[in-house]
Amino acid sequence: AGIMTETEALEKKQHRSKNGDVLPEAAREDEFDPTYREKDGPKPARIIVWRNVILMSLLHLSAVYAIFLIPSASALTLLWSVLCFFISALGITAGAHRLWSHRTYKASLPLRIFLGVANSMAFQNDIFEWARDHRVHHKYSETDADPHNAVRGFFFAHIGWLLVRKHPDVIEKGRKLNLGDLLADGVVQFQRKYYKLSVLLMCFFIPTFVPWYLWGESLWVAYLVPAVLRYTLVLNATWLVNSAAHMWGNRPYDNTINPRENKYVAFGAIGEGFHNYHHSFPYDYASSEFGCRLNLTTCFIDLMCYLGLATDRKKVSREAILARAQRTGDGSHRSG
Repeated sequence: AGIMTETEALEKKQHRSKNGDVLPEAAREDEFDPTYREKDGPKPARIIVWRNVILMSLLHLSAVYAIFLIPSASALTLLWSVLCFFISALGITAGAHRLWSHRTYKASLPLRIFLGVANSMAFQNDIFEWARDHRVHHKYSETDADPHNAVRGFFFAHIGWLLVRKHPDVIEKGRKLNLGDLLADGVVQFQRKYYKLSVLLMCFFIPTFVPWYLWGESLWVAYLVPAVLRYTLVLNATWLVNSAAHMWGNRPYDNTINPRENKYVAFGAIGEGFHNYHHSFPYDYASSEFGCRLNLTTCFIDLMCYLGLATDRKKVSREAILARAQRTGDGSHRSG
């Protein structure tokens, strides 16, 4: 008892930066806590937040309508919409997720400011709240303390969790996390203070104003395609990581957990669909064993490092990956 196997010993060496330096073995707030137990007795009543139901319904109906406006949009407007999609997606993937939730790399102040602005364009709660809830998700994955517990079904994990009050355990566990790094980050706190204004500016005004003012796109198309439709697509791409990537796909690294490898989600969420890997190794900056393959976020972080705007990318060793796949994988692991 208490003696690690060879493969377990290899996994203890996983906390390394990309240059091979051993990372501090400080307790991580994003590591799964196996000691948590759901409370006995009946579950709390599900309280619907009708304001969110109405707003999300109107948003998605408007997005469906916007699809029919695509043929009338100019080529520049469509290119601008794609650019806004990638900027706002990076605000989640490279920003709120890999930088601020998991601290998988270090970003300079100019890069953190860009990612904070991009995160406001994504409009998925401010960085502080997003990172806090995501750490709770990893620490108590697929339990009552998980904000978007996939055990409660696809709809709940995808969007339903935003339409009801949080389970009391989600709130309780979120309050107990050590969030000192987020509280000490000036970009995170500035964005949180001015979040509503930044969302109005970055998520709706700028995407609408640029095509209307610069190349004469109609205001109606400029609002519905680059703003509303783009925003809705980024939302659903992110939500698919919580829903589809917890239900469909293989589990080459750990078959004892539900998160899966899903290349379709990876494509839509610019690299966030390698979810079995990510939940097995949440501190890896690439969130995947395969680098930039179907992973534009990793390409972006690599580019930022090349430009000197990011440093200290954390990467799991090859030996640790193989050891984990051999020990707990479902047998589907293929390298390269």
